Amino acid sequence: MAKKDSIVYFCNECGFESTKWMGQCPACKSWNSFVEEKVDKKAIASIGGKATKQTALPVCLSEISTESENRTVIGIEELDRVLGGGIVAGSLTLVGGDPGIGKSTLLLQVCKKLSDADKSVLYVSGEESLSQIKLRAVRLGDMNEKLKLLCETNLESIEEVIKRAKPDVAVIDSIQTMYDEQIGSAPGSVSQVREATSVMMRVAKDMGVSVFIVGHVTKEGTVAGPRVLEHMVDTVLYFEGDRHASYRILRAVKNRFGSTNEIGVFEMNNTGLSEVKNPSEYMLNGKPEGASGSIVSCSMEGTRPILVEIQALVARTSFGFPRRQSAGSDTNRLNLLMAVLEKRLNMQLSDQDAYINIAGGIKINEPAIDLGIVMAIVSSFRNRAIDDKMIAFGEVGLSGEVRAVSQCMARVTEAKKLGFKTCVVPESCMDAVKEIKGIRIIGVKNISEAMELI
Repeated sequence: MAKKDSIVYFCNECGFESTKWMGQCPACKSWNSFVEEKVDKKAIASIGGKATKQTALPVCLSEISTESENRTVIGIEELDRVLGGGIVAGSLTLVGGDPGIGKSTLLLQVCKKLSDADKSVLYVSGEESLSQIKLRAVRLGDMNEKLKLLCETNLESIEEVIKRAKPDVAVIDSIQTMYDEQIGSAPGSVSQVREATSVMMRVAKDMGVSVFIVGHVTKEGTVAGPRVLEHMVDTVLYFEGDRHASYRILRAVKNRFGSTNEIGVFEMNNTGLSEVKNPSEYMLNGKPEGASGSIVSCSMEGTRPILVEIQALVARTSFGFPRRQSAGSDTNRLNLLMAVLEKRLNMQLSDQDAYINIAGGIKINEPAIDLGIVMAIVSSFRNRAIDDKMIAFGEVGLSGEVRAVSQCMARVTEAKKLGFKTCVVPESCMDAVKEIKGIRIIGVKNISEAMELI
């Protein structure tokens, strides 16, 4: 039996270390997040005893040059946009997502693009054999000699191979399978994941190698392991989407070299992941004509406007308590907007079930789609169809007013490009879009004026 002093408890969320189990983590306040791990004190002492190569010296801010930031354009526009213009040399990027969503496929396509651009790439897999990787690579196209494959889970061996091969880019798939022999816990534990990420970060910074690491996610959708894992890396990308749908969305939740508002849209097919150049047209494909409770709204994802169809179904409830359900948007926001309709328009919705769906399965939390949700609810409640060539966007306040939204001109321009004839916008945004020709623009101050258009 292991000695009592060799047992340490780690918080799965933040990595807090404790000598005893606790119900709530004192650092991040998470409940039931502590896991038990065996720790080898000799291994810890040997790790902590490693001497640094040289003493670090402080540098004045004026002596630092920013011209050395070297970006490598991958050639996949959707990914380049999310990363902020390409891969930064010496960066450490974490890619997370559900099993089977396409993380390994995307990174293998990145390796192919970079190797075709005469960049040396090392793909390290701890989950698949070389033959399995080749079977997937055959579907993606021919690979050249610049791409090297390695099946290994020992961190020391991987670090040695990277130092010897000196690739421009390295991919670690996945970080949960890597282990350090000097740490007594099993692969995938908090100690192993933290040490593996630390080793990869040291390799990236010391050698200038751009490293991509794949991380598994929990049932809540976050990267498995301590939350400190996300703090250590430079960029955190989440690959989202329904496994049964053909499209995938790549979203940055942390990026030290660019914006976190951009998204990339991909479609899964037999030859891998292909870019969706116009996601608005893709999301509106199959929109019904002349149906009540349906309207198109516009959401901004970074600098990209995306048109989505908002569907509403309002029906009399069979129980005493009406249901409010939303797919793709916040259910609490739906309850708020229905309360505004009851108070400001005297609509009797207390005995009505209400269901909202953002067609295509995309998730949107931007308040700019409030006006679209409100108009869709009223359209379904009155059973009156909205003009198929009409689009509406704007934030709705508790007083029933329609408030201004950002980048109104980009939204209207996108609607015009896709053939819409009428655009309902907040009155306060009219000055910003008055110069746009070829589309009828209607400004509304409150939801009462918007309801007159139905």
